[in-house]
Amino acid sequence: MLSLFPTTLSSSYHPKTLNPNHKPSNLRSLTAIHSNPHHETERNFKFDTGNTFFRHESATGRDLAVLAATLHKKSTGNLRVLDAMCGCGIRSLRYLAEAEADFVLANDANEECNGVIVSNLSSVSSAGEGRWKVSHAVANRVLAEKYVEREFFDFIDVDSFGSDSSFFRMVFDTVKIGGLIYVTSTDGFSSGGHRPDHSLAAYGAYIRPLPYSNEIGLRMLIGGAMREASVLGYHVSPLFSYYSYHGPVFRVLLRVNRGKPPHGIHYRFIGYCESCGHSQAISWVKLGQTKCPCGSDVPDSLVVCGPLWTGPLHCASYLTEMRTLAGEWGWLGDGTKNELDKLLNRMIDESDPNLPFGYIQLDEIASRAKVNSPRMVTLMSAIQQNGYTVSRSHISNNAIKTNCPMSECIRITKEIQNA
Repeated sequence: MLSLFPTTLSSSYHPKTLNPNHKPSNLRSLTAIHSNPHHETERNFKFDTGNTFFRHESATGRDLAVLAATLHKKSTGNLRVLDAMCGCGIRSLRYLAEAEADFVLANDANEECNGVIVSNLSSVSSAGEGRWKVSHAVANRVLAEKYVEREFFDFIDVDSFGSDSSFFRMVFDTVKIGGLIYVTSTDGFSSGGHRPDHSLAAYGAYIRPLPYSNEIGLRMLIGGAMREASVLGYHVSPLFSYYSYHGPVFRVLLRVNRGKPPHGIHYRFIGYCESCGHSQAISWVKLGQTKCPCGSDVPDSLVVCGPLWTGPLHCASYLTEMRTLAGEWGWLGDGTKNELDKLLNRMIDESDPNLPFGYIQLDEIASRAKVNSPRMVTLMSAIQQNGYTVSRSHISNNAIKTNCPMSECIRITKEIQNA
């Protein structure tokens, strides 16, 4: 059973906002608990994973986090990080070493991770430097303690499992105004519309199956955070939204500010017509009065889910800064497969304000047009020539994001086939 206060292992660091005589309860020595070492390397940093849960595939998500944290440090001059579910501590290690964080609190509820975390952090900053602490408590407890002690953070990373959204309110209270929160969902069942009651309980959104369910997962997560922030008098703005198929994993970076959201029109419902493939945003006022423009008389052909975030998934200018920084660090154009370069470029393209929510699989267009799938480049070029905006999707390699209606996509595809 976990104690009320987290077990804390640290150097002698004391924030100015705390009583200088304050001491965490249940102090242990730095080497109190050990795990069997499992050596890994990421961005030239060697570390142990011990018996913790670790995925190589999540390295891209960690790259994005480090880039964002570094930009925050460059723009504000400060970077205090709370890694609420740190696992082996690789993210905390990289925040210290690459983002040059002033201080990192690496927390994990599992005390058996203790030795591994301390060892990994010590490899980049000695305990005596006072740049990090290690604690062991459930995320909400450590967040609540820091809020009560008025110890706030510039960047809070919550790499949670499933659809755990219980930490939202404490995160908003513990992050500094203008700070960043990096939140997670790995619940592909809810984003796919297979557990609508569960998504309603976790994120306040009743989700039904849609052909772009993986984007719905990101919008569901943003919408849930937006709802909780609004209750507390804050508003959030997505800086980037990242989907990875392993897991699956949905990760969103949000900036937190005071006041009512200036973009209330982006918290709406989404309707998808199974008869014609058309998608539309549905306002609260029009809920229950909406029909598809195709006039389909097929019962229940219009699938409605929400409410969720219907605005942009990314901020193009912010992603451009991230890409520039990644280039300065030699992470782009290094002769490798350059997945990060491709990802950032696609995210920037997706940020075009003319592009609506959702994406369209080429196979769906071809199926509705009753022709073979055209080449991606050919279709995108034809759509642009017809005056529409189009980009690739970072979520699906065989999909496009476009403001071209499905009926027009079908017409253009047939013209390509008959050319």
